[in-house]
Amino acid sequence: MEKYNKLLIQDFERACEKYAGRTALIYLGEKFSYARLKHLIDRFATALDALGLGKDEKIMLYIPNCPQFVIGYFAAQRIGAIPVPVSPIYTPHEIKYLINDSGSKAVLCLDTNFRYVEEVFDDTCLQKVIVTTYVDLLPAYKRAIGFLFDKVPNGVVRKRDHVYMFKQLTGKYPSSPPRVELNPGEQLCYLLYTGGTTGFPKGCYLTHTGMVSFVDDIRKVGEGFVKEAQEVLIMVAPLFHQMAQGVLFGMVLTKGNTAVLMPIPQVDPILKAIEKYRVTLFLGAPTLYRMILENDRLDLYDLSSLKYCWSGGDVLPLEVFNRWKAKFHVPIYQVYGATEVGFVAMTPLAEEPLPGAVGRPLPSREIRIVDPETLEPVPPGTPGELLVTSEYISKGYWKKPEETAKAYVKIDGRIWYRMNDFVRTDQDGQLYYVDRGADIIKYKGYRVSCSEIEAVLQDHPAVIGACVVGVPDSRVGERIKGIVVLKEDVRGISG
Repeated sequence: MEKYNKLLIQDFERACEKYAGRTALIYLGEKFSYARLKHLIDRFATALDALGLGKDEKIMLYIPNCPQFVIGYFAAQRIGAIPVPVSPIYTPHEIKYLINDSGSKAVLCLDTNFRYVEEVFDDTCLQKVIVTTYVDLLPAYKRAIGFLFDKVPNGVVRKRDHVYMFKQLTGKYPSSPPRVELNPGEQLCYLLYTGGTTGFPKGCYLTHTGMVSFVDDIRKVGEGFVKEAQEVLIMVAPLFHQMAQGVLFGMVLTKGNTAVLMPIPQVDPILKAIEKYRVTLFLGAPTLYRMILENDRLDLYDLSSLKYCWSGGDVLPLEVFNRWKAKFHVPIYQVYGATEVGFVAMTPLAEEPLPGAVGRPLPSREIRIVDPETLEPVPPGTPGELLVTSEYISKGYWKKPEETAKAYVKIDGRIWYRMNDFVRTDQDGQLYYVDRGADIIKYKGYRVSCSEIEAVLQDHPAVIGACVVGVPDSRVGERIKGIVVLKEDVRGISG
């Protein structure tokens, strides 16, 4: 654990010293050097301290991909506070729950979301609201053009004693935040929330030691291939997800590279940015890869700069994997993990990704594949439920003992997280995703994977999407039912 015994921001600050003049972020055409970004982080950290925020207090980041996210994330950690990144599209009902569950004392939000925060303010533990805009950090002429031609979404901000403007705070306070003594093995790096597919989202916490181990694993995956101070990543994946944070810190902000931040995931602006900034690294969900391949204007853009692509957040259909490689001669590497445990498996860039494989277990993670009912290991090649453990991950949910008891299990004195995913391994140790536990159909006593059937359906040239579900049947347990979405130009096909 000793090599991970440091704060996440320390590796970033080393990159700032070494690559001060290099571009760290590009946002709406504006470039932010490492020196400028660190200066803004330190100013905002000083402001947070002046507002009475400090060690162990939660600061919610209710904003999209923009420089303010990175500034707020590191500024909070700089003073020993804990960032709580959440989706910028959450409703007042969801935000109210997350604020109270996390115990957030402050929130950094966009002016477009301010009314949501104000709507619930009196029913939460919030004390401070810090408001920013999409264009706060852009030059005055760009802000003027944006507002003049109504190209920038904006909201009304009411002046109240607890409301502060981000731009004023970073302009008012010096870049000299207080030094806070923190124990990396005990101090929380963040509090993230799961998607909440089975009710309200659950909080997942991680220490700085845990996050540093996670980021180090990602760096090792790209060792010898992802160069320092040479790469450009387009950050489309939302930064409130751990996947995006891991790649941003592991591949970019600790290596002197550049990230192009996309606040809204629209296909044509993404393709235009890849061409304009000669993007080399790309991280996206399977649906985004499909949308790009289906784009009528795809051939108008030059994407030849792309070197390495990753997919995460869902199963990558084999059809998309094959089409992308045939089109761009660049394979898509899958990223597999969960908010509770971080990345679990990736394929090192030294290897060609195998179709359908999610990679090899990362060095700091240990896995078991077991029978879901007995928790006994299954033979190699046999699908089973995946368990994950590491001395660096959290051992439960934030303030959720009942959910923790369901999701975590103790085996041989160690705490394992139940991924609720069915996987298998091959003879070389590659991990293959089979399906979600909830998406396994029990047909005549057999476990049938919805994903495998969907992959077959989606391989048909007339199909753009497919969904397979189990329908209760007293004779066979569950009948298998498939639903497909056909491409617009398909004719002459019926059920």
